[in-house]
Amino acid sequence: MTYTLIGTPVSLYTGKVRGYLRWKNVPFTERLSTREVFKADILPRVGWSVIPVVIHQDGSGPGITLQDTTEIIAYVEANEPGPSVYPDTPRQRLAAMILELFGDEWLVIPAMHYRWAYNRDFAQQEFGATSHPHLPPEEQFAAAEKAVGFFSGSIVGLGVNPDSVAAIEAAYEDFLAVFEAHLAGHTHLFGSRPSIADYGLLGPLYAHLLRDPRSGELMRRLAPRVARWAETCHAPQHSLTGDFLPDDRIPEGVAKLLQRFAAQQLPVLLETAQALGSWAKDQPPGTEVPRILGFHKAVIGHAETRVETDRAVIPFPLWMLQRIIDYRNGLADEDRRAVDEMLRSIGAGALVDFELPVRLERRHFKIALAE
Repeated sequence: MTYTLIGTPVSLYTGKVRGYLRWKNVPFTERLSTREVFKADILPRVGWSVIPVVIHQDGSGPGITLQDTTEIIAYVEANEPGPSVYPDTPRQRLAAMILELFGDEWLVIPAMHYRWAYNRDFAQQEFGATSHPHLPPEEQFAAAEKAVGFFSGSIVGLGVNPDSVAAIEAAYEDFLAVFEAHLAGHTHLFGSRPSIADYGLLGPLYAHLLRDPRSGELMRRLAPRVARWAETCHAPQHSLTGDFLPDDRIPEGVAKLLQRFAAQQLPVLLETAQALGSWAKDQPPGTEVPRILGFHKAVIGHAETRVETDRAVIPFPLWMLQRIIDYRNGLADEDRRAVDEMLRSIGAGALVDFELPVRLERRHFKIALAE
């Protein structure tokens, strides 16, 4: 039984899955997501253009198709032996799930900003090499112009505009400083074993912010330990190694990163939940949730650099938040009290007893209102 990862080196979420599969030490092959592969494999299996896609050949015909990094990793964890990237203890596990959400859906803001503000030509060449690998480089570059226009234009929906750039860069450099200090005493977020949080952060920090040359130079200068951590998490030579810290301990640096989640991303998630509730009132179960529910005013940045800006209301992160809430709600009383204390200590007390206005589910590789 083997796995096939379809993606590209320039892809944020492909990097997350690739690093995880290497550590998990499962057999996999990687296929480049060329135009032909999209037509022959991704569109027939998934129904829309997206990467990464993982196909698990389990002996049953065409195999099992997986899409979305959180689902891919959860599937492999459930079906393959060996140490897990999910901590066993309640506070560490909840914290790890929160930081996966923070990496996947909030650090994507600086990842996209730095790529299209400082690394556009590099990224365009990479896009062309992926989609048209048999063309000469100058034709690859030209062939990628339309795709680059789409992706670079999408940063407006993330809240990236001239008024917010300074705040985005200051918040990113603050994040690097906190993570760099943490890595002075730990190889990973929760000890010496990578967790789901490490891979959540790996996506933006490796494939965009380290691999792209201008932002990579910045990371190596400001946070060399973070750069080495990203290279190690992505590399294939450290399979199934390490341990999580004992006694469900949350390191000080991780607590500071969680505070950034609570101050920066959580208010946007709570406003998005309200918007989802309003939209869903007249929708029947099973309805696909749009990728954007309009625009709203959102605060971006850290501490004194915070600014209010226009940003799309993006409901997908609520599906990840729902997984976190479900985990918290399923804990025994003593464990739930422990995680609630942690949530309050990081400024995320709003998540104690929080429920989304509607339940979400993955249906046909998209988010929908649950039956």
